Amino acid sequence: MPPDDAQIRTALRSIFEAAVASADPRKVLAAHLPPPPSGRVIVVGAGKSAALMAAALEAAWPQIPLEGTVVTRYGYAVQTHHIEVLEAAHPVPDANSERAADRILERVRGLGPDDLVIALISGGGSALMAKPAVGLTLADKQAVSEALLTSGATIHEMNAVRKHLSAIKGGRLAQAAAPARVLTLAISDVPGDDPATIASGPTLADPTTLAEVRAIVERYRIALPPAVPPYLDRAVETPKPGEIAEDVRLIATPAMALRAAAERARELGFAPLVLGELEGESRDLGIVMAGIARSVRAHCVPITPPAVLISGGETVVTIGRGPAGRGGRNMEFLLSLALSLDGTPGVWAVAGDTDGRDGSEDAAGAFITPDTLLRASASCDPRAALEAHDSFTVFEATGDLLLTGPTLTNVNALRAIIIV
Repeated sequence: MPPDDAQIRTALRSIFEAAVASADPRKVLAAHLPPPPSGRVIVVGAGKSAALMAAALEAAWPQIPLEGTVVTRYGYAVQTHHIEVLEAAHPVPDANSERAADRILERVRGLGPDDLVIALISGGGSALMAKPAVGLTLADKQAVSEALLTSGATIHEMNAVRKHLSAIKGGRLAQAAAPARVLTLAISDVPGDDPATIASGPTLADPTTLAEVRAIVERYRIALPPAVPPYLDRAVETPKPGEIAEDVRLIATPAMALRAAAERARELGFAPLVLGELEGESRDLGIVMAGIARSVRAHCVPITPPAVLISGGETVVTIGRGPAGRGGRNMEFLLSLALSLDGTPGVWAVAGDTDGRDGSEDAAGAFITPDTLLRASASCDPRAALEAHDSFTVFEATGDLLLTGPTLTNVNALRAIIIV
């Protein structure tokens, strides 16, 4: 007998949770630590997982006198014994983001060659640790961040811009810590796991250039505050490869999360097909994935049911000139997927951000079922909601939100489509 709706929803949630668990710093951080140094150990960090990473480090090195400061998102702090934990805003920085950056820079100044700086970096750090470059203000940074988030630019492009407007990102934190050794322990939330992109690479050399930043601004027609264009014309480049020493260890990545999700799918009796880390417009990906799901069900291509299509990566949502509704990139993907499937039987899906929050909403993502559109149409127009980027309202009405609370880690999105 094929599984019923409740069983498939439970399976989808279990697959999602397996991906999240693979990136828990308490399970993976200790294996990446070096022998303790002879000098001081200063811990700094920024990101949605920074506080939990700090607690995991304290647990792994109880005999080492640790000191330092990390910053995480409001509501994401955990108890630590020696490492200071600050909170700030995400995805748009606030005054506490700037204060945190100042405090972290203060922590790494005046160190010697025998000292070790451990930088705990994870997704979200760009907003949480924001110190404007000389000549710019926090208001300038906030305006640029808001413009980037609705531009359709990729995470690599957004972070290239952020680095060049910052006094701490793009390797400048490492510069401030010299001559101390800097070890970066990072949880990747970016396609390709480029460590220089995670949280805008505060401890790593920056391969992007000011010329690229100007091209990105022009390509996406990003409206800049008046002070930014003249700053870009006179700015000094970020540190480039070869100019600063680098020691970076990725303790969790999206690829690891996809493997964990696939293993859980096998345990549950579904044949997994991992499609990798995908990018592009959320609604476009929904259309593509609907076509693959229909092919699986009708033709057993590219895999035979019962199967699950698993993917990660960071899609984008480009907001037009009109007002936008509520929802994030994962819920927009799901609403597009449901509309494209148009009630195709035997197809369920979950999509969510592994940090527990999709966009600005208090939900990691949502589920869709074969009758999603039928249930949604009783209270709203799903197609109109997609055009208005109002996917959250649809899934709230149908009771299909994926609610996890803060997971305190972040390896980007996890999408799983079950076909039976």
